Amino acid sequence: MDLFYNLSQEESMEKLKTTKNGLKKDEAQKRLEDYGLNEFKEVKGKNTFQKFIEQFNNFLVIILIVAAVISGLTGELADAIIILMVVIVNAIIGVVQENKAEASLKSLKKMAAPTANVIRDGISMEIPARELVPGDIVLLEAGKYVPADLRIIESSNLKIEESSLTGESVPVEKNANLINDEKVPLGDRKNIAFMSSMVTYGRGKGVVIATGMDTEIGKIADMISNTEEEKTPLQNKLAEVGKYLGIGALVICAVMFIVGILEGRPAMPMFMTAVSLAVAAIPEGLPAVVTIVLAVGVQKMIKRNAIIRKLPAVETLGCATVICSDKTGTLTQNKMTVMKVFTMDGYADDIMDAKKVVEIINLCNDTQIVQDGENIKTIGDPTETALIDLALKANIDKRKLDEEYPRVDEIPFDSDRKLMTTFNKVQDGFDVNVKGAPDILISKCKYIIDKNGIRDLTPEDMELIKNENEEMAKGALRVLAAAFKKVDNIDKEHAEEGLVFAGLVGMMDPPREEAKDAVRVCKKAGIRPVMITGDHKATAVAIASKLGILEKNSRAITGAELDDMTDEELIKNVKDISVYARVSPEHKVRIVKAWKANGDVVAMTGDGVNDAPALKIANIGAAMGVTGTDVAKEAADMVLTDDNFATIVSAVEEGRTVFSNIKKSITYLLACNIGEIITLFLAILLKWPEPLLPVHILWVNLVTDSLPALALGMEPPEEGVMDESPRSQSDGLFEKGLGLRIALEGIFIGFITLTGFYYGWKSTGDEKVGRTMAFFILSLSQLVHSYNMRYENKSVIFNHMFGNKYLNWATVISAAIQFVVLFTPFTRRVFKVELLDFSHADTVVLLVLSPLLVVEIGKAIRRHFAK
Repeated sequence: MDLFYNLSQEESMEKLKTTKNGLKKDEAQKRLEDYGLNEFKEVKGKNTFQKFIEQFNNFLVIILIVAAVISGLTGELADAIIILMVVIVNAIIGVVQENKAEASLKSLKKMAAPTANVIRDGISMEIPARELVPGDIVLLEAGKYVPADLRIIESSNLKIEESSLTGESVPVEKNANLINDEKVPLGDRKNIAFMSSMVTYGRGKGVVIATGMDTEIGKIADMISNTEEEKTPLQNKLAEVGKYLGIGALVICAVMFIVGILEGRPAMPMFMTAVSLAVAAIPEGLPAVVTIVLAVGVQKMIKRNAIIRKLPAVETLGCATVICSDKTGTLTQNKMTVMKVFTMDGYADDIMDAKKVVEIINLCNDTQIVQDGENIKTIGDPTETALIDLALKANIDKRKLDEEYPRVDEIPFDSDRKLMTTFNKVQDGFDVNVKGAPDILISKCKYIIDKNGIRDLTPEDMELIKNENEEMAKGALRVLAAAFKKVDNIDKEHAEEGLVFAGLVGMMDPPREEAKDAVRVCKKAGIRPVMITGDHKATAVAIASKLGILEKNSRAITGAELDDMTDEELIKNVKDISVYARVSPEHKVRIVKAWKANGDVVAMTGDGVNDAPALKIANIGAAMGVTGTDVAKEAADMVLTDDNFATIVSAVEEGRTVFSNIKKSITYLLACNIGEIITLFLAILLKWPEPLLPVHILWVNLVTDSLPALALGMEPPEEGVMDESPRSQSDGLFEKGLGLRIALEGIFIGFITLTGFYYGWKSTGDEKVGRTMAFFILSLSQLVHSYNMRYENKSVIFNHMFGNKYLNWATVISAAIQFVVLFTPFTRRVFKVELLDFSHADTVVLLVLSPLLVVEIGKAIRRHFAK
């Protein structure tokens, strides 16, 4: 966009080749053909089938499909069908969201004004907003959306609410004046009205300078649609695990086949054995288990006021190292509130001590009070409604004041005088009530009122008032002064002279009470909170300091200062900056990218349209559910239903728990699969009969293993989960010796399975008895081993061993299914097993319980050396 704020009204009109009478109809039509409709381009979203196919773009899933095909080709149709069913169910669960860019653009379209009042051929008319073109003259009035980006050419007390675009917490006064500075943040472009913002007060005219994708909100739409999806840390780790498993399976196949051929075994049976071993190496239930555990995490988060729109986002939260938060409505209440009232007797602790001030600011006020059942609603300018809310707390009702002292005339607020004056009827004449900018109103005062009554205003009084005004302003308070006088007749020309100063009122959009605790918890958890806002630097610094975001070792900068930094400089300095003020949407994206370039996992919270691009590009975008715009919600990965910054901290805790639980499930499944590999591999090396059939392996992998793996995914948070620093994205799943422990535990499970097989086979001379023992030892020992997974280092026996009710039920159900296989004649034939006598059953029980004892000893040794 050309810098129209640097051009005068006349220069702007000349550049756009238009006049105050507007465009001629044929010229408007020609420009519509040249510039196109005033709407956003839509990016074609993926259909459901495309999303479904994308679920198979996963190394582990591809290996499972290959295994299914090979199983089918070698005659194991049941195995092939079971594997394919698992893969398809997982893909269906995975198709959980719409294309977010497409949905965001639809929301942006909804925000656009449907009609616009324009002047064409010198005649005022209403046209569809989509037909606006650069050069059109648009009429603005209170309650209407701005239909395109406009250069203001006329204004009368014009105020526009643009917080969702700029982050400014109160409506902005607009005028037609020229701005000389070249680098001006969006929020300071007082002569520009932005598309989708709302006129809250006054009226005006503007010439269209940009439409559709060329508007500021259009640029946001473009940023959203051009943002590429990134894989989450968990997706990367699972892809890594999948590759290792795939390579491992191929190596095992090759080694087994070569060993068999060298031993002189027939090639085809050896190939089928090698394939069954490769299938054993892959935990078929893993993709489904991970997806379901994430889905369970989503349900838990809903109870904690966080709706997850994208499953992997649950886990990403767990490794968040930075939370970049918008200020207005996220860290603050998005509601102007009176914080201080000063009178000539000092600051009022009790509102009734400043009763005169409260009466003035209520009588000189255009707020409407609406009774909504038992509740009272205030409608009007946020600054004025804050003054009414103050009075209502002291049981001073504006409606009663208006009845007692009716307004008979007024001098409306305007941006030149910066004052508003009302004339209210009293018994012996009229009260002139005035409120406005302190520096201007004080200069109109000749007297003051204190507890002793009205007296002359002295130089000392003037100095005191100015000092208090400056102190409030330093604390980022928006300050209004109140004054009055009594008159016999209404004289507007001299009404704002010889006034009696009553007091000062300081307001701000205050921090959320719970946000300070949330910031403290973030820091304790090793997470860096950063404030990014479109509001003024002084306001941002004051709020950030109160919340503990801005500390001595960090600094605050503005968008203009950010513009002076190259991307490389920002990446280098980003860790020193805790507050960014007067920023644009592009700045927010740069900040998020700079943190990510430093290897950080960035969560971004926000509620406005201006937050959407950064929400989308962050590792995890969290939109506000109540005050948040549809655009922000659609661009985000999660929505906080209570608009509470503290909720994201709860979500981080849940994210850490989810990752910990997924890790437990993966550890459990891999240890079990290694047990199966060891069993088959050693049996072939020892030239023993097959201790397990392919149907046994698939049954254990899909039925017996899966339920405990899911139950481990429902473990409650471990103590101190928020006292640790976030894990690094580069950390593997098998850090800190976990890979070695998985291997050793798997080897032990394989060893006891082979022991059972050998004992059953040799003691009876029947392979079937040995195979039955191996099948039951493998499946039931894995159920016992699942309890070991509850704690990495703590003893499970002495720490609420049966504290996870889901795991208890999973164990009971899996064991029951296993016994149904044994005691039902039909399933005994299918699985080729037989009933065991007591001597063999006793051996099975002893071997099944042994992993619990062995792993407990291992944990005790680790705890001893850790000390």
